[in-house]
Amino acid sequence: MKDRAIIPDELKGFYSDWKMSPGLACSDFLFFSGFTGADAEGNLSSNPEEQIRMAFRKVGLVLAKAGLSYNALVEMTTYHAGLRDHLELFKRIRAEHVVEPYPAWTAIEVSGFVREGAIIEIKAVANRVPKSE
Repeated sequence: MKDRAIIPDELKGFYSDWKMSPGLACSDFLFFSGFTGADAEGNLSSNPEEQIRMAFRKVGLVLAKAGLSYNALVEMTTYHAGLRDHLELFKRIRAEHVVEPYPAWTAIEVSGFVREGAIIEIKAVANRVPKSE
């Protein structure tokens, strides 16, 4: 099975400008690039909730383009500038998206991102094989 880039229309710049796939389907898995909370035009809200929701939205766009939903997530690594400042908010928003059995999750504090003002980046892995009931 050949690897295949998953590129939602809104995220084409990742592929063309940054030379990275928003998602890469490999065998039974879908690997995600890290997504910050900037919108499609590159605007970054100063509101942590808006940034977190936008990052999850991008994950959702890749999942949808691959014909999957959030329940396909098996692993998530999140990078936070100011982790303790917004961890409870992040956990609450994350809980709106993940389902049991919950994906593995690691949260890491970082000193910053390429984009000044970004507070979050989400990297994930999804299983493309439907879960058995």
